[in-house]
Amino acid sequence: MKKIDKLVLGSFWGPFFLTLGVVIFIFLMRLLMFYIDEFVSKDLDLATFGRLLFYFALLTIPTALPLAVLLSSLMTFGNLGEFFELTALKSAGISLTRAMQPLLVVAVGISAFSFWFNNSVAPWANLKGYSLLYDIKTAKATLNLKEGIFYNDLPGYSIKVDHKVKAAKGSTTGDLLKGLIIYKQPTNGLESGNREIILADSGRMYTDKDRTYLVFQLFNGNDYQEYSDNTISYTSSGGAAQGAQFMRNGFKDYRLVISLESFGIKRTDENQFEYHEYMKNLKELSTLTDSLRKDYNRISLSVAGTSRQYYNYQFKADAVLRQKTVKDGKWVDSLLKKRAVPRPDLMQMALSQAQNILSYSTSNVTYLTEKEKNVWKYQLESHHKFTQAISVFVMFLIGASMGAIIKKGGFGLPVLVSIAFFIALYVLTLVGDKYAKEGLLWVPLGAWMANLVLFPVGLFLMQRARHDSRLFDKDVYTIAWERWKRRWAARKSRRSIVVS
Repeated sequence: MKKIDKLVLGSFWGPFFLTLGVVIFIFLMRLLMFYIDEFVSKDLDLATFGRLLFYFALLTIPTALPLAVLLSSLMTFGNLGEFFELTALKSAGISLTRAMQPLLVVAVGISAFSFWFNNSVAPWANLKGYSLLYDIKTAKATLNLKEGIFYNDLPGYSIKVDHKVKAAKGSTTGDLLKGLIIYKQPTNGLESGNREIILADSGRMYTDKDRTYLVFQLFNGNDYQEYSDNTISYTSSGGAAQGAQFMRNGFKDYRLVISLESFGIKRTDENQFEYHEYMKNLKELSTLTDSLRKDYNRISLSVAGTSRQYYNYQFKADAVLRQKTVKDGKWVDSLLKKRAVPRPDLMQMALSQAQNILSYSTSNVTYLTEKEKNVWKYQLESHHKFTQAISVFVMFLIGASMGAIIKKGGFGLPVLVSIAFFIALYVLTLVGDKYAKEGLLWVPLGAWMANLVLFPVGLFLMQRARHDSRLFDKDVYTIAWERWKRRWAARKSRRSIVVS
């Protein structure tokens, strides 16, 4: 490897890994802010939370790679231009394209890595990450009793506390609870109402060492129970009612043990999430797209044949047209006479048949539209396996050219320029996806819209950089503005002389 290649690559890798880490961190913070309500009070352990962050960090890598390549290549050539190293290279007979050659090879390698990552790692990370996120979202919150409010998340129990006193640090007996009311509710679905009520002056709540059972240690209270005795009593109005007995038990120290089986995270079957297009690789997407398209064609062709059941009479148009002896309309009257259907009933029948065929047609159109949208989604995801890889090369082309033009390194102007182009890439991708999913654009055109727009921009900037263009110098535009004002003033003076 030549020294010039070592110089360029040495300036590239530092900003690349730094930018990649920063972008992944920003996307993870976005995830946390978006789902913060789902994580609070779920009592997640560090292992589960770490696995969730790991999966979503993997998912952000394909999105972060274009921005990392854009910013690092812009900073690399911006630093070379700021310290006149590009000028020295050109004076030694080394062109800009030759100086970009090592980064071009790196950009192609990163593009290939991005395609492999999107096709192999991203579907697995999507499946693991979103299934774990679903389990976290559906998990019940940890037990959190609030003063004066009934807590109903424990199956079969409704608990209210009048006042809570925080336990001392290091205490294993839990907070002191005052004014406890506990309703035991039937969970078998055969009975209704509250058949057992526990009232206690005070108590403590804690869990066992394995956190599988919740223990209420109650002091000075009563346990009221109602149960049926299978006897029937008759009321004064003649009605019958089943007898009920009440029992009260007083206690000074009573322990109520409740299972916490319904709390915590329960892993669902990951096969339930495999239908989504983000969980498929390129081969699976191609297979599903072909099967969905064949299903769509089969159903669309069968609509005409199935709709015949909604018609009472079916004619062969060719045969009717051949009957030249029958005038228009008389053959219909002859058929109606055979049925001898009263005209009001006939009109009602016709209206009912028209409504049936309209409902049938509408339902089929809706079903086929949704089927076609699924085809578009799978096609779009197949194209994105390639578009995200190519966008890495496009961002390199823009970044390297912009760095050679503006000749500014560091995290100032390059960061602003990189963010502007990345936002353009992101917005164009979203717009293309939206139009493609709605059928307003051909799917390949919507998927490749961002690259088709930005690739010519990269070629234009490369052409300007090779000719040492001062495209972003303020003096160029100031001089052009002054020149234009002088020409306008001269033209205006000539017009005034001609008029006079």
